[in-house]
Amino acid sequence: MSEVGGFALVLHSHLPWLPHHGTWPVGEEWLYQAWAHSYLPLVDLLRRLGDEGARDVLTLGVTPVLAAQLDDPYALRAMHDWLGNWNLRAQYAGVRWQGDDPRLRTVAANEFQASASALAEFESRWRHGFSPVLRPLVDSGVIELIGGPATHPFQPLLHPRLRAFALRVGLDDTKLRIGHAPEGIWAPECGYAPGMETGYASAGVRRFLVDGPALHGDTAFARTVGNSDVLCFGRDLEVTYRVWSPKAGYPGDSAYRDFHTYDHPTGLKPSRVTGRQVAPHDKKPYEPALAAEALQHHVHDFVDTVVRRLKELRDRHGRPGLVVSAYDTELFGHWWHEGPAWLEAVLRELIQAGVNVTTLRGAVEAGYVAGPVDLPASSWGSGKDWRVWDGAQVADLVDAGAALQSDLLDLIDTTPASTGRDPALDQTVREALLALSSDWAFMVTKDSAADYARRRARVHGDHYAELSALVRAGSGPRAVARAEQLRRADGLFGGLDARALRTHK
Repeated sequence: MSEVGGFALVLHSHLPWLPHHGTWPVGEEWLYQAWAHSYLPLVDLLRRLGDEGARDVLTLGVTPVLAAQLDDPYALRAMHDWLGNWNLRAQYAGVRWQGDDPRLRTVAANEFQASASALAEFESRWRHGFSPVLRPLVDSGVIELIGGPATHPFQPLLHPRLRAFALRVGLDDTKLRIGHAPEGIWAPECGYAPGMETGYASAGVRRFLVDGPALHGDTAFARTVGNSDVLCFGRDLEVTYRVWSPKAGYPGDSAYRDFHTYDHPTGLKPSRVTGRQVAPHDKKPYEPALAAEALQHHVHDFVDTVVRRLKELRDRHGRPGLVVSAYDTELFGHWWHEGPAWLEAVLRELIQAGVNVTTLRGAVEAGYVAGPVDLPASSWGSGKDWRVWDGAQVADLVDAGAALQSDLLDLIDTTPASTGRDPALDQTVREALLALSSDWAFMVTKDSAADYARRRARVHGDHYAELSALVRAGSGPRAVARAEQLRRADGLFGGLDARALRTHK
């Protein structure tokens, strides 16, 4: 049987820096929910597949800012507490729903079992953080790990010096955690500006992601960008949107668990989607058996879609092609309760269907590569341009970010060079990078906890301004003392050295 073609699943794991910056409804709770419902199940799945001998299962993007949280001692302790609380809430639900619909009692029992299992997994394997769990999967070739710039900035809006610095900080941080820098990155928001491939090549990045429309939908092969040897891979939206699109996708099926409907006394989600226009109090109780039926249907539909697409590509190009399907990791488990089970079933059935399931690295080795391309300015956001991060709704954030960058570079260039690390200047840069996270503009444009996003951008901007003023005034001891206070909350990227910004000119 001739080769059907290749399939590369790419998962983008990312949350903004959340420890010490609020808890509920936005803040640390977001981190712990995603950790429990997406990261723990995904790692468990990858470990089991690896134990079975599987290699090049998928490409896992982990942003440096997320890795910092999953290794952070404060976050690890708080996550352990959260898991214990989840178990207690499930026990309470069993009592609260004792005389109610039997389907609710089933929900409580399943939540108790899931929380107990997650707690045991966390205590036995995650006590020292994510990196010791992740590294064996990378070293054994079960996955390809890709990284990114430090705090997930929208790179096209960064000054080239700061863009290069943020990327180097991110790659170096991943190297510290895993043992080597990744060769590939998930460009934050798939944001691209012409010429960025030159910076990638200088940093040792050999491949990155763009959205399908940047390649006019011609995503069957990786392509070198411009005059560089850096490869871009485009998301195949015809396949990817079967799962999740701006308007539709499998998770919206009426049988799946509803993400938005809470039982507030327990904090659990006992309802199924039921219908898009159904009010929360009218939604029906979740039934695992119904969800399992829908899951099997959607697994078969996706596999059929991939195989059909690959056969079309093979007929069109005269050789096997590649489908790249890329999603936020948090979709699977956190947003879509059934997502981890769907992932496992799809990966297994694709192999049975004769598809070459591989990573981006494996796709290159398999020859799914074509000629050069010139990419336009693009992203994976609305309109596939920059409007989400550079539109009228966030003009104030864009202006503030541009002013901060200009001031930061001036600060670096006018501060006398020191022979050693300057903790005040390091923290000044750290706060600047946090202020420039792409998440704040995204959350404002999409009206998703916009007040929280604006507050976070303002807080880090104010911290930057306070520290930069102290540094400029030559207030050494005061600047160092204040930097130490701020670092207790925002102490990520211990290897960040502000002096390196001088060399990026």
